[in-house]
Amino acid sequence: MFYYNIRLSDNNLTIGVYEKEINNNTSVVIETERGMQYGKIISVSKKSDKENKILRLATSEDTDNYLANLKIAKEALISAKKEANNLNLKMNFIAADLTLDKKQLLLIYYAEERIDFRQLAKKLASLYKTRIELHQIGTRDKAKHISGCGLCGEKLCCSRFLNQLNSVSMSMAKNQNLALNPTKINGVCGRLLCCLAYEDENYSLCRKNLPKINEVVKTEFGEGKVTNIDILNQKYTVEIDGSPIEIECNANN
Repeated sequence: MFYYNIRLSDNNLTIGVYEKEINNNTSVVIETERGMQYGKIISVSKKSDKENKILRLATSEDTDNYLANLKIAKEALISAKKEANNLNLKMNFIAADLTLDKKQLLLIYYAEERIDFRQLAKKLASLYKTRIELHQIGTRDKAKHISGCGLCGEKLCCSRFLNQLNSVSMSMAKNQNLALNPTKINGVCGRLLCCLAYEDENYSLCRKNLPKINEVVKTEFGEGKVTNIDILNQKYTVEIDGSPIEIECNANN
């Protein structure tokens, strides 16, 4: 069996399994929790507990159906916004997606509080004659769907390759000795940067041999207080008799 990372029609990423090798950028039809979806192979993956079965390589008919569904989903997004306004529901609709078999219409929206959308769902179901699912998302998921550029200048990780948005804590920023400035450590979603988690484990390993800032340590130059640490270069600065002295961690061990 071969395993692949697949970008679905709803812009989510999933892992698909197939009995044959498939080239990147090949369109496929895949069975998911939502039903049959149209997707594109973006890379080879590893076996996972959450893999989905690739039913077949997409045919020209599948592609035509997918393109037709895109138009229906676009119309549904406009209708949802209009009906929500009529019902005075404060919902910011982000995206809409219709499964390839037209059995489910998914509408993704952002809202600051829980919304009673039962009346809205009924109206949309009567219009499109399919099962309606309204899914509320937070600010991080909103960024994932809309996409954009991060502080690094690259396309957002969440919309490019992250299958799951894991929690990121302020302790990770502190562990990496970063300035706790929101403009430096927050992403476009307003939450902590996802990339803070990428190297956190390595920073923790590198810090093991380093003293803490303001800790009093003994060195070959005398006793002093640690005023700065260079985690990755394994160095720290000690103030001894009013003079800063840089110490290499390995040389002191």
